[in-house]
Amino acid sequence: MCARDGVEGVVTAWQPVVGIEVHAQLRTGRKLFCADRAVFGAAPNTHVCPVCLGLPGALPTLDAEAVRLAIRTALALECTVHDRAVWARKNYFYPDLPKGYQITQFEEPLATAGRVEYDSEDGPAVVRIHRIHMEEDAGKSVHDRIPGATAVDLNRAGTPLVEIVTEPDLHEPADVRAFLQALKRILEYAGVSNCSMEEGSLRADANISIRRMGDTALNTKTEIKNVNSFAGIERALQLEIARQIRVIEAGAAVRSETLLWDDHRGVLRPMRAKEERHDYRYFAEPDLLPLRLSADAIASERDALPELPRARATRFREELGLSAYDADVLTQTADGADYFEAVTNGCHDAKSAANWVMGPIQALMKEQGSAAHDFGIRPHQIVELIELLNAGTISDSVAKKVLRWMLEESKAAGTIVSERALEQVRDTALLMDWVDEVLAVHPDEVERYRGGEAKLVGFFVGRVMGRSGGRADPRLVNELLLDRLKV
Repeated sequence: MCARDGVEGVVTAWQPVVGIEVHAQLRTGRKLFCADRAVFGAAPNTHVCPVCLGLPGALPTLDAEAVRLAIRTALALECTVHDRAVWARKNYFYPDLPKGYQITQFEEPLATAGRVEYDSEDGPAVVRIHRIHMEEDAGKSVHDRIPGATAVDLNRAGTPLVEIVTEPDLHEPADVRAFLQALKRILEYAGVSNCSMEEGSLRADANISIRRMGDTALNTKTEIKNVNSFAGIERALQLEIARQIRVIEAGAAVRSETLLWDDHRGVLRPMRAKEERHDYRYFAEPDLLPLRLSADAIASERDALPELPRARATRFREELGLSAYDADVLTQTADGADYFEAVTNGCHDAKSAANWVMGPIQALMKEQGSAAHDFGIRPHQIVELIELLNAGTISDSVAKKVLRWMLEESKAAGTIVSERALEQVRDTALLMDWVDEVLAVHPDEVERYRGGEAKLVGFFVGRVMGRSGGRADPRLVNELLLDRLKV
């Protein structure tokens, strides 16, 4: 595999090597070592207490729910969950780290040796998970609140995280993006995190180095931080790969440093020299006992795991006969897949259900800014609409109008069809009147059709359907038109 210069698109003899560190906020609603709520968007410094402020004498108390969700995360990523994990202090100074250290796990993490399967540009691929550990988040430095100064908001300090560290298995920026999208879907399906990059509950840092094709040794790496979108990560990696190639080919050496991504300008800028493990002076956390997990606790979380996205997509293909594309689209979110399955189970027509959910329904959800779980039309109501369409009671064009009216008026499909007299017209005499009216006002098109332009029949069908307000049976209209248009 060759690297492509992110600016010029030039294929080179270099192979990028990328490892990812993902921080996912656990959905506990509270902090890891105290009872404060973990709330995004609250007024600064309103969800703090002596523990997360690092006041003298304040002792941490571990939240059991965070442990449970961390175990579930590890199992969803096919990791080995260990029966013992040891808390450690990671020492460094930042203004938004009130204790001067972060409680994390180091030498004995929660879980190791997992995997994530994703769809790369070359087909299915696997990224190995090196380790997963629990830790508390730091606060947040705010640079745009006070002119000429930096403010500190400690609402986020102590928020429960899992850090997911991959092996350096990725080589292309597009594959990094695909892997992160697959990982996000797994975490959302498992119900462990809301994975909102905008809110900071999912953050990914990339470690990147390059080597000549065929080499196996890892070279000096840089770290990319502060990226808040998958597209941003892909673009930042493209630029950094191109930069490292230029540096080495110019006879210089790549410096080990941390780079910040500026999404507004689309550039990377140096932040600091990259820290190594010894810089953090890890040692065992004296205020917390080692975390002990029973086999029953681990087994309970394994049993509680839902069907995960790739397994669900496979089932949709094999049991429902959907295409790989349809199955992938329908399993993007767990509640979207649930919605589709509820429609399918009601109408017993997976293809029709897929077409409606991926098409008009998804368009309305996007327009309304709603997700499947809070969409104003429930699956059983869609079932009724599909049944009216399949029975020939209404046409496809009318069904799409009815769908919008269902949302706007909060009425059932059958009620709307009845109140508006939308039943499909099959009265041959009435249909013939509409056909004759359309042909009478389009004599030139009639002559062109009779002269060999057979595709014009679609033009005539469309005009008749418009004349009928979408109520005419299109199959009968087509038959009547062909009969009338005979030379």
